[in-house]
Amino acid sequence: MQSHNSNMRISNEDLPKNLTTGLKPLYVVHGDAMLLAIEAADSIRAAARDAGYAERETFTVEQHFKWDELRNSVQSLSLFADRKVVDIRIPSGKPGVEGGKALQAYVAELSPDVLTLISLPKLDWTTQKSQWFGALEKHAVMISADDIPRNALPRWIAGRLKRQAQTTDNATLEFLADRCEGNLLAAFQEIQKLALLFPAGELSYEQIKEAVMDVARYDVFKLTEAMLSGNKTRFARILEGLRAEGTATVLVLWAISEDIRVLVKVLNVTQHGGSISSALRDMRVRREKLGILETAARRLRLNHVERALRQAALLDKTIKGLRSGDVWDELLQLGIRVAK
Repeated sequence: MQSHNSNMRISNEDLPKNLTTGLKPLYVVHGDAMLLAIEAADSIRAAARDAGYAERETFTVEQHFKWDELRNSVQSLSLFADRKVVDIRIPSGKPGVEGGKALQAYVAELSPDVLTLISLPKLDWTTQKSQWFGALEKHAVMISADDIPRNALPRWIAGRLKRQAQTTDNATLEFLADRCEGNLLAAFQEIQKLALLFPAGELSYEQIKEAVMDVARYDVFKLTEAMLSGNKTRFARILEGLRAEGTATVLVLWAISEDIRVLVKVLNVTQHGGSISSALRDMRVRREKLGILETAARRLRLNHVERALRQAALLDKTIKGLRSGDVWDELLQLGIRVAK
């Protein structure tokens, strides 16, 4: 069946409204803000579940991925089968020549009983000019999950507060953005906290300042700091605190994986003779994390952190209900593995 050209670009913030207008057969989430990408993909999957797409198949495109599997999956939709979600993740953003052709063929034949979600990282200019990406753009709702620049952060925070029926003035929004140092995860945490602490309505600078400065609260950054500095006991204690506070496991995993990913990249560079500090600078690591990441990079070996990253990927499946396991216990094991 030929699909109509939907050709639509929206931001992560417009997605919830867009999903209420009916589901499209193809969604592409691309960008480097992992938190926003996770959130966008989750809300698409949830909307699909509500609309009766009962089955879900996930394909992660790695080096030796067999593209036939994808073709077969869609062709094997039996007469009696429910509608299903096909979840394609291309972490490298490079499907290769064969993959590019397969994707073009795939989107040309979209079926109304299959909702396809393709997740990509931030793509460079040449990739965006490729034929396969052009084909996706032609048929998909494209959702950009790009990092929010510092100057746009206050507006983003205001939009998020609005979702929980809260507002505040511009000076306070600036204060919040400063406090989070432009870091999206930190901002996300603070906004969640304000929803828990205060009722709907206008929030004063005093209320927000008090909430944000409440450092007694265990936060996810202290957790990864303990992990990177090799302090196993402190890591376990903070993790227990986060668990007691009902922190979302996806948030904890996100923070841990971000740091492991940085270490994998840095150690890859040093294997090829580069220096740790210049690798960290190239990755635009936040200033206050430089020292601690450098120490961790000197302490850890590449194969060790690569194993930890694979473990994090499995844990992501557990959180999404694709494999069984005790998420908090596995988070503990993961952090201790890196702290060792």
